This record gives sequence, C-alpha cells and structure tokens, in this order.
Amino acid sequence: MRLRNAFAIFLPLAALAGGLSSSWMVPIDHEAIQYTKGPINDPVARLQAQLDSGAVRLQYEDEFGYLRSVLKALDVPFSSQVLVFSKTSFQASKIAPRTPRALYFKDNITVGFVRTADVLEFAALDPKQGIMFYTLDQGRTTHPRFDRRDVCLQCHQSGATMGVPGLVVRSITPDRTGMPVMSEGGFISDHRSALKDRWGGWYVEGTTGMQIHMGNAVLRDPENDDRLPITEGTSNVTSLKPFFDTGAYLTPHSDIVALMTLEHQTQMVNLMTRVGWEARIALYENDSINKATGEPPAVRESIQHRVDTAVEDLVDYALFSGEAKLTEPVNGVSGFAEEFQRGGAKDPKGRSLRDFDLKTRMFRYRCSYMIYSEAFDSMPRIVRDRFYQRLWEVLSGQDSSPAFSHLSTADRKAILEILRATKKGLPGYFAG
Repeated sequence: MRLRNAFAIFLPLAALAGGLSSSWMVPIDHEAIQYTKGPINDPVARLQAQLDSGAVRLQYEDEFGYLRSVLKALDVPFSSQVLVFSKTSFQASKIAPRTPRALYFKDNITVGFVRTADVLEFAALDPKQGIMFYTLDQGRTTHPRFDRRDVCLQCHQSGATMGVPGLVVRSITPDRTGMPVMSEGGFISDHRSALKDRWGGWYVEGTTGMQIHMGNAVLRDPENDDRLPITEGTSNVTSLKPFFDTGAYLTPHSDIVALMTLEHQTQMVNLMTRVGWEARIALYENDSINKATGEPPAVRESIQHRVDTAVEDLVDYALFSGEAKLTEPVNGVSGFAEEFQRGGAKDPKGRSLRDFDLKTRMFRYRCSYMIYSEAFDSMPRIVRDRFYQRLWEVLSGQDSSPAFSHLSTADRKAILEILRATKKGLPGYFAG
C-alpha cells in the first residue's frame, strides 16, 4: 500500500495537502535509526564545533541578540524572512499580530526569532537523521551554546510530518490575538495546495491578481455568528507597515515567493527523511531475517517492494505531481526570488532547477532543487537507485502515466539536460 493511502488516520481530510502520507509513526530509537543517541552532523552541530574551537565568534546586538550574527554564520539569507503571527509555537505567549515570529531558512536550516523572547529557535537538517531541534539563549555570554530540544518532537513528529521529526507550514484561522480558532480547522500546505487554503496566520507580502489566500486576515469575532475573517486590504499587499512595526525586524518583508519555497521544501525534507528511515528499518529487518534463516545477504523481494513503494511518493512530489495551478502571475517584493535563483547550479544554457516561473506554476523546471541536498545524497543506496530509475523512466518518456502528464516532452528534455550538466552521481544510463 502506498504511503499516501494511509495518511488519513492521522489528519482530518481537510488537512491533507495532496495525499502524501505516513502509515505509521517511526520509532525514533529503532536500532536502525537511533535519533536521540546516534552521531549528528547538522549545520547547528557544525557551528557549535566552530564556536568551541574559536574558529567562529558570534556578535551580540541589544535589539536582536545573536540573530544577525548566527544567520551570517549559517549563511542564511535575510531575504528569506517570513512572518507568522498565529500562536502556534512554544513561545506563543510572545507572538501576536503586532509581534509576529520571524523565520529564516535555506535548504538545511530554519531559524526562528521572536521579539523579546529568551531564545532563538533552530530546526537543522541532519543528512541522515532529519530535522534536529535546538535553542540558543539570547542572553549575552562569552560562550554561546546551542541546546538540543528533543521535547519539540511532541509537536514535530506526527502524521503532519509523515511520522518522522520534521516541519510543516500550517494554515489556520486566527482570531484578533493570533489564537487559532480550532472549530475552523486548518491545512498543512505545500505546492499542491490551492492558494485559497494557504497562509492563514501568516503575513504575506506580494501580488497574486484575483487569486485569494488566507494570509494577513483575522477572524472578526469568534463569539458571534459572523465567522468570516476580516479580508479587506489583505490581498495583494506590498507593504506590511499597516499591520505592525516592520522596523522591529531585520527586514520589513514576509515574501510570498519565500513562503511558497518554504512550503515545498518542508514536505520534501519530511519525505526524504521518511523514505530514508523506512529503507533503513527495512534493510535492518532484511539482515535479521537472512541471519536467522542462514540465507545469503541479499535484499528480499518483499523488502525491495516496500522500499520501491515508499520511493514512489518521493518521485511524485519531487516532480511536482499534483501541483496547484496558478491562474495569474505571483510576484514577491523582497528580492528573495532573485537571490534564491542566483544560488542555483546552472547548465551550459544558464538553466537551473531554482529558476522560478510564477506564472502558471512555481518553478520553470519541475524537478525539486532538493535533489542537490546532502539529505538526498545521504539516503540509503537502495532508495537512490530506485529514485533514479523512476526519474529516468519519467524524463525519458518511458513512463507516460497520468501522474506525470503535467510534464511536456520539452519539460522532460530540459530537466534531463539540466541534471546531466549539474547533478553529480547520476547513474551512467542518464547519459544515454
């Protein structure tokens, strides 16, 4: 059974972004995983080692604490700033429409900043173990130290994260204080979600034409029968100054393109972690069975089928199967799109998997840029082999099933050419 078919046991139907699923909660300390006990190699752990050795020093500011310095040390662009005002964080008491929480991100780290809070928040992507959680005390000290917070798994390991430690972009209906109105439901959103269901409880800066979304709006009065949110002036917002003091943040922006990118990335990360963990546990069980039966160390057919089934969801998502169509252009205002695109690996024709379209779809070439990540390359070989096999079948035109009908012949050819020129480790048959 494909993972997507069992996801409904964790979330109500209204919360499904597009069917991606998890059939069971993965035990984090399974012998094949050892999330809390095994070695870690995420960006925060590497930065801590640099701080301990004296190779890097963090600079403190009265207004932002270590925020600016730590973003520079982790090479996280300021333009990635997005702002969420719903009370959906462990620092909820300090978050409100007038004091939103700022998030900054790149492909392997997300940093959270709440004004007047005691700590910075970090969700760092370990190439094998998935998302690791940390805080950094915002008090001035000569030896800054990141504290690991596995307690965050109480919220960050669930059906919404595919049963592994992960992140989601959640869209809720907030009241005037930012408190979620639970009776209104919510959505886990990614590139498959209709815009009308996205970004409730978030500030959204940018234009979408006649396309509506839930950003910038709050519920009128949860105590009365009028359940409609205040939406006047909340669409096509190009300045957030009417909503809060934008000067109290590193930038005045919460860019719509940055939000769309974060949505895609969080679910891609969760899925790579889930499929990788599934394979590691399956191979552990395979070895145990072979040892118990005295059989040679070969992958059993049932184990291979289990891995192949999990990988199919990864292929679907990476190739933007089921992506919500844009009916009008989407434009950001912060410069995030331009900076993000500059960071892409380019082929001889100047094309990159980071090139945005933003007219009818999110990216010009619909294959996830996360294929270049450490997390992708660190998945078990059995996963990568199957992924590449399926990717080749789709891009070469061998697989013309409805799931990939959104990819024209020209699309497939362009993606294949970009990957040949920019992705290391492709199997030899990609050159054919």
